[in-house]
Amino acid sequence: MKPWIQRSLMAFTGVALAVGGLAACGTRHHERGPMSPEKIAEVRGKVVERITSKLDLNAEQQQKLNVLADKVQAQRTALIGQTPNPRAEFSALVAGEKFDRARALNLLDEKTRVVQVSSPDVINAMADFYDSLNPAQQAEVRERMGQRKGWFSRG
Repeated sequence: MKPWIQRSLMAFTGVALAVGGLAACGTRHHERGPMSPEKIAEVRGKVVERITSKLDLNAEQQQKLNVLADKVQAQRTALIGQTPNPRAEFSALVAGEKFDRARALNLLDEKTRVVQVSSPDVINAMADFYDSLNPAQQAEVRERMGQRKGWFSRG
């Protein structure tokens, strides 16, 4: 093949890949801002249902999974705090001419305190759930956690 044809084909391929990538990224619509309580309940239900079906959980195990989900949700809610727009808090750190170091440290202290207070409950709920699983289910959890795609990926 002549060099100018090869270059033209390579350029066309590059442009096609770039346009395709941009089109793919442009069609994904992500919700911005905090999720509504209804959306959180919907997502939580789907996650619990998916884990229940993948691990074939019995009623006691499913109850422990629900307790774990409650603890994780409580920790998430506490981390977000009472702020209607958590992103605005972080944006305020760079709103002025200089970075607001004092406010950043204060935010860090608040979030660290929440994690320190609520993490033992989450850890205990996770331990109770994991310990209630039989060896085959525990092996399934370990295998899924080791996969690159993650636990909740489709397919």
